[in-house]
Amino acid sequence: MSWGVRQVGRIVIRSDIKKRFRVLKEEFLKEVPEIVKFIFRKLSDSFPAPIKDMLQSDSNPLVSAKIKNATSEMHPKSANFSEAAPVIASNSEHFSETPSELHSNSEHFLQTASVIAFNSDICRNESEVISKLIVSYLLPQLGYTTDTWHQEVKLNNKRLDFLTMIVPAVPFDPEKISPPSIVIEAKHPRENLSRHYRRLRQYMEELNAWYGILTNARELKIFGRDNDWEILPEPVFACYGGDIGSRISEIKSMLGREKLAEVIPHAKSVPKLPEKEINREDEVEESEGNILEKSKEKPNMNILAVYHNKGGVGKTTVSVNLAAALRLKGKRVLLIDMDAQANSTFATGLIKFQFEEDDDIIGKYVYHLLETGEFNPIPAVLRSSNGFNTPEIDVIPSHINLIEHQDRLNKIAASRSRLIVKLRNVREKYDYVIIDTPPSRDLYAEIPLIAADYLIIPSDLKPFANQGLNNVKAFVKEVNEFKETISLSPLKVLGVLPSKISTNNQFLKYTFPKQKSAVPEKHGFNLMNSIIFDRTPLSNCFNLTKKCGDAEIPDPKSIFEFCKIDSSPSSQQAAGDFEALAAEVISETEFKKVLT
Repeated sequence: MSWGVRQVGRIVIRSDIKKRFRVLKEEFLKEVPEIVKFIFRKLSDSFPAPIKDMLQSDSNPLVSAKIKNATSEMHPKSANFSEAAPVIASNSEHFSETPSELHSNSEHFLQTASVIAFNSDICRNESEVISKLIVSYLLPQLGYTTDTWHQEVKLNNKRLDFLTMIVPAVPFDPEKISPPSIVIEAKHPRENLSRHYRRLRQYMEELNAWYGILTNARELKIFGRDNDWEILPEPVFACYGGDIGSRISEIKSMLGREKLAEVIPHAKSVPKLPEKEINREDEVEESEGNILEKSKEKPNMNILAVYHNKGGVGKTTVSVNLAAALRLKGKRVLLIDMDAQANSTFATGLIKFQFEEDDDIIGKYVYHLLETGEFNPIPAVLRSSNGFNTPEIDVIPSHINLIEHQDRLNKIAASRSRLIVKLRNVREKYDYVIIDTPPSRDLYAEIPLIAADYLIIPSDLKPFANQGLNNVKAFVKEVNEFKETISLSPLKVLGVLPSKISTNNQFLKYTFPKQKSAVPEKHGFNLMNSIIFDRTPLSNCFNLTKKCGDAEIPDPKSIFEFCKIDSSPSSQQAAGDFEALAAEVISETEFKKVLT
């Protein structure tokens, strides 16, 4: 065969491989749910040698570089098959399996995704250690679901970062907890973990916990007990943050929920917590947790407004699912729908009627809360969500007729402060009040911002949404000027929450960073650490219906309730996004509230 013919043959072969590879990537993205189901039906031990070498070799510098590049292209929360697999595949020039072979090797991709999912460098402060390491990565990897872990738990004079249980505890009742399997304390990346061992040991002793974890993302230390149930002075496991991903199987073999479930029934009962104060000499002055412990306890109702003057950025999705996530953390939550479109009212299952004559909202909704200061207190207007979440949340509904009453309320100066007064009357009843607002700068947007302590600004970060941030800033300034006249603290902006963000890897690599940088550089707002990705289950959970006689009525669910129906990776990831958001909100609001 001549040289020219051989060269042409090589070109044809390379072209064919590239074409087959593109087809494979497209098949991956389209068939993820089917692939995942297939994994549990039939697992294969075979795997293409080049990929296996690339993922498992530690000695080849070129291999290590490829893995590092693949990791850097993934979002930190991409501990999932659909997002990790294309990135891994795109870094291999040798992959040429058929779709059927690809299906049989999916388990290896899943295992690899979990190995490379966490990068300790992404945690810059304690809040990010909590949201990015513990909530988004460590707890899911260990098998703990939303109803088996609780954050910012106050037990008598103690405030713990995290408690995990083998047995679900929702709603969380400190008086009825089973022995906690793990106590977790998160610290700032610059904190020396050794300084906090005594405090962790005290928590483990008084709660009778099996294990304790100390981490600042740079290091992770696990403390346990010996055969005599004594807490060991040295860690039973320790590793650097960069090694957590590669050693997650070791951690899981020790602390995994399934593993501990085998022995937890034999745990000793939890002793009654002592009423005496913790010895103040044991406290570390620089720790945020210790500042919390030294503070006086007081009613701590946090009011959050979710607002952007651009529509379609996910305000309702954020409002209702954040409320559900906080409720699952044992927080007492009230959701107020201040938008005449009544999307939050619909999403929480309160509009199941099909005809006007069956409208049971029109008699009592948010307008009646605002029309008078003398009548219609919050308990008289609120409803319990209907089939939306377990446990359900309290909701003050809205109605399409709300828009008709705006002119009347505008003429009454007191209408701007009535919500504040009525919320003060229930401050002992709720930990969080979340207010969904309209995409406008009218009275119905002004009232929530005046009443709120904190503001979350959801944004898809596209040009119009980003340009609208200047209007939001001006509006916040006006609101704070009014709040000052009535002696209220200014509204604190928690930040812009990236919402409805595409999971496309090329977008996340090239476009998303530019969109994010524009927020602080051009518009002066900080970005929140959490990200709400645009996932299909977030829309599907609002479109559910059920049979009621001959009629089919709406039956929307929170993303957490939807996961019980659809346990696909995409649903679990969507729920994880909101778990991380709830963790960030709890960390930011409860700590800041104490300091002020």
